[in-house]
Amino acid sequence: MKIINVRDAVGVALCHDITKIVPGEFKGVAFKKGHIIREEDIEELLSLGKDHIYIWDDNEELIHENEAAEELFNMTCGEGTVAAEAKEGKIEIFAKIDGLLKIDVEKLIELNSIEEIVLSTIRNNTVVKKGDKIAATKVIPLAIKKDKLIEAGKLLKEKIIKIIPIIPKRIAIVTTGSEIYYGRIKDASKTAISKKIEKYNCEIIGQSILPDDKEKIKEAVIEWINKGAELILCTGGMSVDADDITPKAIEEVTGEIVSYGTPIFPGAMFLVSYKGELPILGLPGGVIFSKSTTFDVLLPRLLAGEKLTKKEIAKYSHGGLVITDEYL
Repeated sequence: MKIINVRDAVGVALCHDITKIVPGEFKGVAFKKGHIIREEDIEELLSLGKDHIYIWDDNEELIHENEAAEELFNMTCGEGTVAAEAKEGKIEIFAKIDGLLKIDVEKLIELNSIEEIVLSTIRNNTVVKKGDKIAATKVIPLAIKKDKLIEAGKLLKEKIIKIIPIIPKRIAIVTTGSEIYYGRIKDASKTAISKKIEKYNCEIIGQSILPDDKEKIKEAVIEWINKGAELILCTGGMSVDADDITPKAIEEVTGEIVSYGTPIFPGAMFLVSYKGELPILGLPGGVIFSKSTTFDVLLPRLLAGEKLTKKEIAKYSHGGLVITDEYL
């Protein structure tokens, strides 16, 4: 690109957007790329601090900032995403559908390690609505070397940002506790769970209320599996008291517990297990009485069809402290 004095630029086409900022009032494009500069534009350009401007000089090694931003969007963003028009070398990226945002965070960091390329996102595994802004990408110079984009392309073998749909499930509840079974106290779990799942349009197909009896818990879980439950939630009996036998009952049904104890508070004594592809969860008391808990964090991922591993759960040790004093 060549630099010329703005006073000599009448009749010249701008090769990039010119930004105008009025503190507290406006920030946006004053002159768009391709605008042919007129005599009456000169004073406005000078007021924007543009004593000199760039004009495009054909160079096969360079690509314009807007075109480069568009290439970055196409390179990084997949299903469920849509881009706004490129402006000033920047593209804002939005959710095209309701769903769960999935980001390959390691690849995202590697991409941002390439000089002059920026891609910023909201947090991985965020539940988003159609139209939500999820990311933005920008090329720093007005023209970037094509080699940078080639380097990015070699790094990214597949899309690193996508939105997957959240699918409603048929949910069964197995509630354990002799104090509930014998009517000493009223069960609160079904009401609390209903509030948490209603925004995902899930259906509670039934609830079993049982005493602290391991064999009865196992029988109930198996019965709900046979009745077509797609997610089984076991409430009660999840602490370390002598009568709390729910974790052992779940383990004997599934054969393996993925995680008993998650680095998310409240709800740290949360249990994740699977019978084949069917999630069977143990919900501690905190899940029932607090608004934001382990269950609320992990539920969208389960509804989106993810099969959680111990490693995926362990990642919540960074950021898993849910700061809230709100109760249901």
